[in-house]
Amino acid sequence: MKAGDIDVIKMMLIKAHKKLKAAKIDLDNDQYDDSVSRAYYAVYHAISAALFSKGLHFSSHGQTIGAFNREFIKTKNFPSSFAATIRKLFKERQTGDYDFESYIDADVAREDLNYAEKIVNACEKYLSKIYKVKNSYWKE
Repeated sequence: MKAGDIDVIKMMLIKAHKKLKAAKIDLDNDQYDDSVSRAYYAVYHAISAALFSKGLHFSSHGQTIGAFNREFIKTKNFPSSFAATIRKLFKERQTGDYDFESYIDADVAREDLNYAEKIVNACEKYLSKIYKVKNSYWKE
């Protein structure tokens, strides 16, 4: 796997879209915990793709999120609001996956899906500009 390889990045973004699709299906079927988890993972794969375009890859979610903030948010390639949004998605994914005393409701799941779609789309737009391809290139 060569760093910055456009084919690898495309596979990462296809995976992000599959997670978005799963999040929508889960939301439509009142599976809110799973919906927020899938929404987060869509973002995780999209920001990982952006990082991979710079030859960066990390073994943990915390490292990935931190590197994205450092490489793309602090440099103003993406809005500063994305940092808090990604933290929110990560936290709610953990709640949905692991917390037995809390629950995720439909409004939170819908909001998280909307945020995830925005971040995935922003990553695709950024990568389209870098690789000089149309946004549709990243779709299956």
